[in-house]
Amino acid sequence: MKALNFDWKPLLLVPALALLVLPFMGSPSTWLTLTVAGLAMGMIIFIIASGLTLVFGLMDVLNFGHGVFIALGAFVATTVLGLMGDWTGSQELWRNLVAVFPAMLVAMAVSGALGLAFERFIVRPVYGQHLKQILITMGGMIIGEELIKVIWGPAQIALPLPEGLRGAVLLGDASIEKYRLLAVAVGLLVFAVLAWTLSRTKIGLLIRAGVQDREMVESLGYRIKRLFVGVFVVGSALAGLGGVMWGLYQQNVTPQMGAQVNVLIFIVIIIGGLGSTGGALIGALLVGLMANYTGFLLPKVALFSNIALMVAILLWRPQGVYPVANR
Repeated sequence: MKALNFDWKPLLLVPALALLVLPFMGSPSTWLTLTVAGLAMGMIIFIIASGLTLVFGLMDVLNFGHGVFIALGAFVATTVLGLMGDWTGSQELWRNLVAVFPAMLVAMAVSGALGLAFERFIVRPVYGQHLKQILITMGGMIIGEELIKVIWGPAQIALPLPEGLRGAVLLGDASIEKYRLLAVAVGLLVFAVLAWTLSRTKIGLLIRAGVQDREMVESLGYRIKRLFVGVFVVGSALAGLGGVMWGLYQQNVTPQMGAQVNVLIFIVIIIGGLGSTGGALIGALLVGLMANYTGFLLPKVALFSNIALMVAILLWRPQGVYPVANR
């Protein structure tokens, strides 16, 4: 019965957008290349946005300082990968992955640790006060960016792809970059783990129950406050992972990169329904596809295409594709 009541319409948006632009592409190979590139970009944006989606959807916290965790994760990756030059310089893919995955794990750990401090000293005093949350978390992001400049310097730092992840594979006449395939795989893994944790585990059940009726769950002996702190730490760690992916995607990092990506993140969250993990995935894929399609077809309007996409979605569904209940 639950499956019958599930709304499948938003799931059709991604293939509908892809098929809509196919006649304008000139050739199927160009369309396939841009589509895979858009999906890869969307998956990276989803990884970044998933952390903020968790924090807002489960904790009702507007964290405008999310960008500092993105930048921190990317800069930590530059240090870790810089120490593993023998591995990143190898032509063997498995050696490259042995370098990249530890960099991701260290970036997640450092960003999660900063998230713990961020929640304790910046967010905790303003729970339930959205305006103050916006102001104080933006201030926290500015301070975080300045600390990054102190440690790594204010200049742009290169974050080149490992040798084995450079280049592309051919699918017919279409050229698909290897790193984009990795990005899609990592994004799918993150989504699968989040969906399984929130819907199939006791921790996920307690978190969702705490959102609905915190006092009842606490009366049963569970410490919801600790669970929510854990949610914030996980959200920060996912932002760090997304920062690594985005830095490798751009092949350079700057202290302001998190603030620059924040706009895309909030577009994704608004499209998704303000807290829905599944909605955020759909929103991120739409944003990635739209950016690549318009960048190829109409470069002059590419900067505004995602705003137009968000407006179109909200005209159809004012609360987003999968609005969170009781939001």
